[in-house]
Amino acid sequence: MATPVEVPRLGESVTTAILLQWLKKDGDAVAKDEPICLLETDKANVDLNSPAAGVIRLSRKAGDTVNIGEAIAQVEGAGEVAAIAPPAAMPAPTASVAAPMAPEDLSPAVRVLVQEHKLDPAAMLKTAPGGRLTKEFVLAYVQERQTNGNGTPKPEAVVPAKVAPPAPPASPPKGAGASEQLSPALNAPPKDFDAAGERRVKMTKIRQTIAKRLVQAQQTAAILTTFNEVDLTEVMALRAKFKERFQEVHGVGLGFMSFFARAVVMALKEFPRINAYLEGDDVVYHQHINLGIAVSTERGLAVPVLHKIENMSFGRIETEIKRLATAVRDNKLAIEELSGGTFTITNGGVFGSLLSTPILNPPQAAILGMHAIQKRPVAIDDKVVIRPMMYLALSYDHRLVDGRESISFLVRVKQSLEDPARLMLEI
Repeated sequence: MATPVEVPRLGESVTTAILLQWLKKDGDAVAKDEPICLLETDKANVDLNSPAAGVIRLSRKAGDTVNIGEAIAQVEGAGEVAAIAPPAAMPAPTASVAAPMAPEDLSPAVRVLVQEHKLDPAAMLKTAPGGRLTKEFVLAYVQERQTNGNGTPKPEAVVPAKVAPPAPPASPPKGAGASEQLSPALNAPPKDFDAAGERRVKMTKIRQTIAKRLVQAQQTAAILTTFNEVDLTEVMALRAKFKERFQEVHGVGLGFMSFFARAVVMALKEFPRINAYLEGDDVVYHQHINLGIAVSTERGLAVPVLHKIENMSFGRIETEIKRLATAVRDNKLAIEELSGGTFTITNGGVFGSLLSTPILNPPQAAILGMHAIQKRPVAIDDKVVIRPMMYLALSYDHRLVDGRESISFLVRVKQSLEDPARLMLEI
């Protein structure tokens, strides 16, 4: 009896994935729920676990583009073979064999690099900042090996400064979101050019997928953007007053995103069509608000989802944002954490963006763009004062949402943020 290994649903609007790497060979024994391969989508890398215990037979190869629902392997002997435990005993490491580590100790991205370069994770941990292997650290470690030329790294040369994240923009909106900064090395120009001063590099499959989806979103929806600005004086004062106590009680810092998330939840309750989507001639409404928060990675944007966020407290929202941002960075997001989003927030302000028009995350009907917080002169009670201001942008599908709704929604978000007592009282 054979059990097919099918590509599961990996998020809304995702129809294909790249079979990045097999973690098992054809004919290997596998245990139920043991990771067997790594899938790459335009949203994140995810492990695919075996649906049963038995012997795996592969039908697709690494690098293939696979469809959602497609069988890429099968597990033979399911139901006949007793549950097979993951291999516990491995050969002792030698000079040419990397020391094994438990799968949960390495993120999928790190695991790929370790196996590709035949690295010793145990040796790298001796110099890894915080005793944790990250993709950036491993890349720096590999570069040091290549520089030395003798095949052995110099631990003293691998210092945290080489893998530390780049400095933030000149005037970043501190705490305004969960997005990660990109490493300058990832954006460095190629070193080898032809006689004309050019170098042609093939787009990665994942970047091709992202490009197609962005074009598809603009071709299949009537996207329109409306703008407003919000005075964050009261939010910043409230945050400054309670951030230390908030940290003590909830074990997580009080950022700006929880305020924006709660403001969005209240506005979506008032304007439910903005939380709906179109399917043919039908408008599909959601009972719950599943808020996606865009997080920037070297691969592009990932959008983890906070499910049923309307039931979450400030503390829970901040905790979940931090947990999901860390999972994105470590490529440890669960499939369900990428699926089911009904509305998205994206924060270009962490990179210094003053104004932008975000693109919809299909099939969602709208997306809110946050931007940099800047002190600007504004007129209040016929006096010019300096206030911390942020531009907000709401892009929406005009086929479903009309101008009155979109403008009123944004005004509602603005009112809640400028008078945060509304967020507590839900008025």
